[in-house]
Amino acid sequence: MDPRLSSQDALSLWRDVLVASHSLKTPDLTARQMAILLTVYLKPPPHTVRGLSSALAISKPAVTRALDTLGNQGFLKRRRDETDARNVLVQRTVKGSVFVSDFADTILRQAEHLRA
Repeated sequence: MDPRLSSQDALSLWRDVLVASHSLKTPDLTARQMAILLTVYLKPPPHTVRGLSSALAISKPAVTRALDTLGNQGFLKRRRDETDARNVLVQRTVKGSVFVSDFADTILRQAEHLRA
């Protein structure tokens, strides 16, 4: 059996993850907010607005707006770079780490349902 997902299975998995995450009362993050959050949690630091903008090919104002929301949720925090005051560093939080871990578990559970 081919272990790769078909296009239909991939879309079903994504849909199932979205439905499951909403039923778990997780915050309703946009795709852009989730991409930023996962970039910060999956890629090695440091992370800056400029770096996230470049890595994700979105404008710095769009990154800033997403960071405002993610900061208000407690998933990320920003602080001024002590070595270069022009930079703002984006950092992980405990609450964000728990959210990302729980979200990963949701994906794994839904993938298992898909395989069954």
